[in-house]
Amino acid sequence: MGLVRKIKGLFHTQPKIDKGFKVEFDQLSQMEKLAVKRFKLDPQDFYPCLHDKTSNTGFDRHYVYHPAWATRIVAKSQPEKHVDISSTLHFCSILSAFIPVDFYDYRPAKLFLTKLNSLSADLLDLPFGDNTIPSLSCMHTVEHVGLGRYGDPLDYDGDLKAIKELKRVLAVGGHLLFVVPLGAEGRIFFNAHRIYTKQQVLALFSDLTLVDFSLIPENEEDGGLVPNPPDWLLAKQVYGCGCFHFTKT
Repeated sequence: MGLVRKIKGLFHTQPKIDKGFKVEFDQLSQMEKLAVKRFKLDPQDFYPCLHDKTSNTGFDRHYVYHPAWATRIVAKSQPEKHVDISSTLHFCSILSAFIPVDFYDYRPAKLFLTKLNSLSADLLDLPFGDNTIPSLSCMHTVEHVGLGRYGDPLDYDGDLKAIKELKRVLAVGGHLLFVVPLGAEGRIFFNAHRIYTKQQVLALFSDLTLVDFSLIPENEEDGGLVPNPPDWLLAKQVYGCGCFHFTKT
């Protein structure tokens, strides 16, 4: 086991230091002697990052592509305000730079930015009237509802109740951006998330109109953000990401 050190109030477990790390530290120490000393360089402050020397920058495909997909749609429609229910904070914080955003979460975030309100709400009982929200998103959220992961009560049909609420508050003519994990079959990976099929999602929103469907395949060789993915690509997915843009007509 690595040594446990308290760094800036956080507990950090040090990985085992390899020879290359020590050699590079010694090299930097020698460089320091030939430069104007500006920092404290001490082995007591080792914070080894040993797996970042890659040929390409890695990233979470779901959480980079789906906010990019959603932001482009909202930027094009230019609503007076956008309401987001528990999507990634990266989405609402960046979107608020050019469109006011009300962000709601079961566990409200202490996030303070201009044009962004961070508020508390239960997705199973949203604090809005029927047909009142013209620009709405709930992304990578519904798959968790009712599994207890975030302290919410266990409810096998929690996702169905959440979807019913989203459809209830969406305004006529309004736009809903909905994102969930997508695979070839519906599954529950307890207590992390549910996996849906495209057909399941479309059935759940059969009373809305599909404007756009795009897939983020789990394997990068299958593409980045794939609009209208073919059936053979959907059949390959275990943990892909489905991005659905619906409107209420």
